[in-house]
Amino acid sequence: MLAVVATACSDDSPDAGPGSGSGDTAASADGSGEAAGEVAVPDGFEVSVLADGFEGPTQISDGGDGSLLVAQLNGGESDGSGQVLRVPIADPDERNVLFGNLAKPTGVVQVGDEVWVMEQRRLSHGPATGGELVVEQDDLPFNGRSEGTLSVDPDERVLYDTSGSIDGTEAAAGSGALWAIESGGEPQRIASGFKHAYARTYDADGTLWETEVSDGTYDGEPAPDELVAVAEGDDFGWPQCIGDGTPVELYGGTPERCESAPPSHALFEPGSTPTSVAVAPWDPDVLLVALWNRGEVVAVDRTATNLPVEATTFLTGIDNPQHLLVLGDRLLLSDFSGGSILEISSSG
Repeated sequence: MLAVVATACSDDSPDAGPGSGSGDTAASADGSGEAAGEVAVPDGFEVSVLADGFEGPTQISDGGDGSLLVAQLNGGESDGSGQVLRVPIADPDERNVLFGNLAKPTGVVQVGDEVWVMEQRRLSHGPATGGELVVEQDDLPFNGRSEGTLSVDPDERVLYDTSGSIDGTEAAAGSGALWAIESGGEPQRIASGFKHAYARTYDADGTLWETEVSDGTYDGEPAPDELVAVAEGDDFGWPQCIGDGTPVELYGGTPERCESAPPSHALFEPGSTPTSVAVAPWDPDVLLVALWNRGEVVAVDRTATNLPVEATTFLTGIDNPQHLLVLGDRLLLSDFSGGSILEISSSG
């Protein structure tokens, strides 16, 4: 592994103000410009800081016209002070607040001239230039903490998840599911049986890949987190089934019930918290997964047939890698606790 200086010192709720610019090394939170950490990536890759000075950045997405959309907490997790920013890539200091006073924004994506925003229990959209948000779905079922990211499918529908909660031995009504919606339309259920289908991406073959955050204990044991391929109508079996088809006796799970669930493509240690997945821009057969609690990005062979696949480490050195975004031949990564956006590229 090649260590590349790229991160700044910060705690889990960064309080730095607007960024101090981009460059090959990050400025520290006090603006001293001193490097305070090291990111390790394999030989043949380079890491730099594209932008910094964010406060708990969550999802980043392509804003078109050379800009990024960045959702950030902008304070404590429950402060209700979240924001969506438009950040010019060429001059990230010239960022603009599109929407503010948001409750824990974890998702942002642009479709046409509308920006969609996922908050703690609310899905809204508003003008790409900023202004007022129109609520599309409110009081969404959730796990008591948050929903996940937003994505766009090939039909330009917005994909979102409702994180899982339990009612008796079943998922509570409307929870633990992946949905698609268009502005003014009714949500369509894509798949079900998730604890928290936090993030997703499509590969070049049109396969939808989804991360599953399986927090909690089941029959007294913690469940592994997962990466799965999703087809419309799939039922992954939660809460009766966890991991790669393991029955949960407490919730009435049986081998017969769990055999019908799609397999896990990859499993991660309990509590890893996979918050993002992207196809590596330098290899279409590699999926990169951000593991928030483990402080690393791992690589998974998407073409493997001997499942579940064993992931290999790709990037370490930041506390909480949040979201991955591919822009051309570059990979961007939001660093939640460091308050920055990193750029990773192949030097080969």
